[in-house]
Amino acid sequence: MGNWLKSVAAAWLCAPVLWAFGLQGTMQTSARVAFATAKSASRARGTRVGTGGLLTPDDGLAVISAALDTQRRFGSNRDCSHLVHAIYEHAGFPYVYASADDLYDGVEGFHRVFHPQTGDLIVWHGHVGIVVRPSRHVFFSFLSAGPGTDNYRSPYWIGRGEPRFYRYVKK
Repeated sequence: MGNWLKSVAAAWLCAPVLWAFGLQGTMQTSARVAFATAKSASRARGTRVGTGGLLTPDDGLAVISAALDTQRRFGSNRDCSHLVHAIYEHAGFPYVYASADDLYDGVEGFHRVFHPQTGDLIVWHGHVGIVVRPSRHVFFSFLSAGPGTDNYRSPYWIGRGEPRFYRYVKK
């Protein structure tokens, strides 16, 4: 099955879960977004950092899929950095655990980017999440009510300061 077809299938399979997380607006365009993401992935394959390259848009969909799968496994005793670490591990992109503050400063295995894509880290001092839909500023993290999504351009998150975005570097 082609990568673009896998992306479209993943979008349709994830759509009911995204609906449950309050992303109803994404439902109308999920196939279109998946197709555009797959096309971007094909173009991005030539961009390499080190020996493995950066996380592709297809890889980003795998991270989001892992987030939707693992969100049921965590109790209220977990925090955002442990959740993000577990999601990346589950998606097949391991890294040495780092706190949100360490991630904010930059750690080995991640490259700072200024235009986020699905699956990238979004990090403030003291908090980290995973970008779900950058065009709508949606991210997934451990929030006050548990794992969920929020808009990183909402007044609360803007009040936390300017976030930094990091993309995983594949080995």
